[in-house]
Amino acid sequence: MHHMDLILTLTGGLAAALTFGYITHRLGLSPIVGYLIAGIAVGPHTPGFVADTAMAEQLAEIGVILLMFGVGLHFHLEELLAVRRVAIPGAIGQSLIATALGAIVGVAFHWRWDAGLVFGLAISVASTVVLLRILSENRDLHTPTGHIAIGWLVVEDLFTVVVLVLLPPMFGDDQVGIAGLPLVLGLTALKIAILVGFTLVVGGRIIPWILEKIAATRSRELFTLTVLVSALGIAVGSAKLFGVSMALGAFLAGMVVGRSEFSLRAASEALPMRDAFAVLFFVSVGMLFNPQTALQTPGLVAAACSVILLGKPAAAVGIVLFLGYPLKVALSVAVALAQIGEFSFILGALGKELGILDDVATNTLVVASIISITLNPLLYRLVIPTEAWIMRHPRWKTWFKPGLSTLQTVTTGKGTGPQVAKRYRAVVVGYGPVGRTLTRLLGENGIATTVIELNLETVRQLRETGINAIYGDSSHRDTLSSAGVADAGTLILSSSGMQHSEEVIRLAREMNPELRVLARTTYVAEIPALRQAGAAQIFSGEGEVALSLIEAVLRPMGATAEQIDRERERFREDVLGSGPLAENPASAEARLSKVIRVLERGDKGK
Repeated sequence: MHHMDLILTLTGGLAAALTFGYITHRLGLSPIVGYLIAGIAVGPHTPGFVADTAMAEQLAEIGVILLMFGVGLHFHLEELLAVRRVAIPGAIGQSLIATALGAIVGVAFHWRWDAGLVFGLAISVASTVVLLRILSENRDLHTPTGHIAIGWLVVEDLFTVVVLVLLPPMFGDDQVGIAGLPLVLGLTALKIAILVGFTLVVGGRIIPWILEKIAATRSRELFTLTVLVSALGIAVGSAKLFGVSMALGAFLAGMVVGRSEFSLRAASEALPMRDAFAVLFFVSVGMLFNPQTALQTPGLVAAACSVILLGKPAAAVGIVLFLGYPLKVALSVAVALAQIGEFSFILGALGKELGILDDVATNTLVVASIISITLNPLLYRLVIPTEAWIMRHPRWKTWFKPGLSTLQTVTTGKGTGPQVAKRYRAVVVGYGPVGRTLTRLLGENGIATTVIELNLETVRQLRETGINAIYGDSSHRDTLSSAGVADAGTLILSSSGMQHSEEVIRLAREMNPELRVLARTTYVAEIPALRQAGAAQIFSGEGEVALSLIEAVLRPMGATAEQIDRERERFREDVLGSGPLAENPASAEARLSKVIRVLERGDKGK
């Protein structure tokens, strides 16, 4: 019966998450709200189907490990250092203010000081998932605002990781008094230092070496498995051998993989697994929610929400403006961080496990999270009108200078170089003989090119010669995003035997509707599917051979150039369904030159 419970919990939880996630997405809200509501629906406090809470919590543990692994994977020290002047004081300052406000709320509701402190910490930290979604939906991910918000959140995440490690020795079963605290802190710091050193030095050599061997097998399943085993293995090892939280171990495992050449591929191939378990994590949090308790303590819910939606943003705006940044950046960063999510629940769960927080506190976190995540996208859309309204007042306008110098330093902090116009940027998928010739021709014609390739050795060689190359699978959104498809004018699929071509074209056109896609395929029969996916021009190996054969057969028979051209056009109309082209030179080099001309004409030349 036990394994039946597991299957029922998995199916029921995921089905409810799918249903409510879809509804909230259609309403323009974050699907996380849907997942939490799904948890409430399948939980013990609402009528209807009830999932196994203990089982859901165990599955959620894996969700936490994979979420933390993802945070480590995307943690780039360079990005943090580029915005350290604002992110480090900002995140620490805001966390301390929010923690203090949370503690005041706790004391006002007659809690113990330690419960108030942990509650304050839980509402001080924003959700990575929500933040990234808000920034990408508003196209602010790669702007100064996005860089600051992400750097800020990384500092918050690190701060939370430290808190997760320190809470058990301070408040656990074998807790020590105030006098013994320095010793415990010292021992914990030493343990963490050994673990970090061991993971980064030993793991940093062994894991990439294993990944390279596995990548050479060209097996997608083995690669995904290796990434998952690394994440779970280091997480469990950290807990068993070093006595620190699994979350810290998973974060370190993510950092190790993230620092290797496999970071992008690991993110795109192993993280769908993370998403599934993360959904279960949110569902399990929703299952803990008891609506009756929330109705009994409306004052507490209102106080927690006011800290998240008013206290935290006010602190952030003050800090960012004080550091000399423009008003729009201050408002955007403040609003993007005015929500709570996964880390708050992880801290809340640990607080409950240690007997510091009660059901009322964890319930309040769930309600405050649902309210803040629901309001967040709506509030973010008000940033620009609010800034415009403030700037219209002559007295206020003098307070907020545009602060251009600050903006420029952040923008150039990542060394992206000058902005290239879309039509002069291309992404080439595959670096075989055709891809190589194309990349050379594009470069010679002044078009900035990024190559996506699944052969690690080729990527290394390309980077050595100064060509921008990405190691990853082009059928994943993350890979296309890293290659800059959103800012490119053209995408060329240069390999004919490529799997998932339609998926690549569909994803790319979704990210950039103006993108012109040129695709290569082996068989004529594959052309309609590629055209339907959004390819502007398709070059089929079978079709090119047929066109060359038509000429080879007709020329010795004494056919004129016009007759040959007419037959070729007929073949194009009847078989390729592509209509007349301006010309169709036989040689590959000349045809590629034509592709360049198509590129340079942009959307005008079909």
